[in-house]
This record gives sequence, structure tokens and C-alpha cells, in this order.
Amino acid sequence: MRGTKLSFRVGLGVDVHAFAIDGAGVERKLVLGGVEIPFEKGLLGHSDADVLAHAVTDALLGAAGLEDIGHYFPDTDERFKDADSIELLREVRGIVGETWEVANVDVVVICERPKIRDHRDEMKRNLAVALGVEPSRIGVRGTTSERLGFTGRGEGIAAQAVCLLEGR
Repeated sequence: MRGTKLSFRVGLGVDVHAFAIDGAGVERKLVLGGVEIPFEKGLLGHSDADVLAHAVTDALLGAAGLEDIGHYFPDTDERFKDADSIELLREVRGIVGETWEVANVDVVVICERPKIRDHRDEMKRNLAVALGVEPSRIGVRGTTSERLGFTGRGEGIAAQAVCLLEGR
């Protein structure tokens, strides 16, 4: 494509949250990709602790060359207490602006349990709506850590995401 300047940016996002400890008196729902997952424990966090949405948000911010999620939604700000992380992602899409189009997002959820396979399509739809793209541009996968580390011991969930932005 001689004479045509293409502009692409890649961002990586990572997030980790611990499960609420049994008997701690903390009732939390487990939310991943904006989907409430039936499970005996939820994740601890200031917002809804949606590790999947948080990883995607940081990937989007990173690709745009902006600050991380904590800069825009600090856990010291009560306005974000129990916030819907899909709504925060939608807000970040607005911050990134019209200069950039989301070419694609791919996210991996790392945990032994729960399995996410039955919820992936709904997660993809939620992410696509928040980002203003069709679901075919979103990948959501799950993996285990083969019982190694904190995710393998069932102490929490991690997520990693990559986002490709294309300049308009």
C-alpha cells in the first residue's frame, strides 16, 4: 500500500482479583464480562471486580497511550463503589475517542473454576456493545493454570487482554 499511511496501536491489559473469603461476611456476585456467573464465591474489589472487563479496559487504554484504569476510576472514589465495569469500559471507549476504531480485542480468563464456556457468547456481546463493534471482533477464552499458583488453588481469577486499535 505505497503512499498510504496505516496507523495501528496495540495494548495489553492484565487484571487479578481474589475471591471473597468464605465466612468473611462479604456477599459478592461473580461477574465476568458483564455476565453474572452462578458460583459460590464472588470477587473482591471496589467495583463489581469484573476481571475480564478490567483487563479489556486497560488494554484499550494502553493501546491509546493513556493512563491505566485506576487513573480514571480510582478505588478511593466512592462514586465507583460496586460500579458496573462494562459501563466503565463504555466510558473509556468514549475517552479513547473517535480517532481510533477497535479492530479487535482478545481476552483470556485464567481460573480452575468456574468454567466460562457457556457464557462466552454473552460476554462477547456485552464487550462488543460497550466498544461499539460487532461481536466478531471480540475473542473470549478461558484457560486453567493447571492447579498452579493462586488461580490454581482457587484463590482468585486473572485475565489478560490485548486490543488492536486502528486509526481512522
